[in-house]
Amino acid sequence: MVLPNLVTVLAICAGLSGIRFAFESRFEIAVVMVLLAAFLDGIDGRLARMLKATSKFGAQMDSLADIVNFGVAPALVLYAFLLDRAGSPGWIAALLFTIACGMRLARFNVLADDTDQPAWQTEYFVGVPAPAGAVLVMLPLYLYFLRLGLEPTRPAAFVATGFTVLIAFLLVSRLPVYSGKSVKVPGDRVLPVILGVVLYILLLMTYPWYTLTASVAGYLLFLPFSVRAYSKRARLEGEKVPPSDIG
Repeated sequence: MVLPNLVTVLAICAGLSGIRFAFESRFEIAVVMVLLAAFLDGIDGRLARMLKATSKFGAQMDSLADIVNFGVAPALVLYAFLLDRAGSPGWIAALLFTIACGMRLARFNVLADDTDQPAWQTEYFVGVPAPAGAVLVMLPLYLYFLRLGLEPTRPAAFVATGFTVLIAFLLVSRLPVYSGKSVKVPGDRVLPVILGVVLYILLLMTYPWYTLTASVAGYLLFLPFSVRAYSKRARLEGEKVPPSDIG
């Protein structure tokens, strides 16, 4: 039971270290630390289930780590980099994102034991999940790191403020987002899928900011298709209830 909780603690340390690096103006390292925190936070639960080491204590630790790594850390890193140039609206946007992330996580925890939804609805999240929100909201930093001439100016800060508020509302929305957890890869496609995953990881390591920017754009473009697929499935199933929050 120690190993999964240790990973959770390391995730919290990474997220908080990201905040420290941001206030030291070491933004590239800050973003890497936040992304590392999100990765560690994403594997601790799976590690606990794999080792059959789940516990109530671990679940509570994981929930506390989620709000730090997916809500507080990205918001403060973005605020230190750009949102502070917008003044009070920038701080309000950072607060809204953090609060929205907390509400998103609380809603997920409350409904996690709800078994009344049809089985097919468990394939969808309600709203953008918190880990995705943390990656999405840092898009202004990725664009700056691409060295495309974009500078952290006051007009750019107001644009980033609006973008941050948009991501906050996507977190708490009822938007059905396909989770992909129920996807089963046929045996004859396992090797191509593995190769594709390896290619993505290599691109992320070699061209991190291009890859993250493309990933954010792809995810945002994917959302309308997810809504369309959910609506089509709901018509086929004859369901009128909103999507499940278990996914």
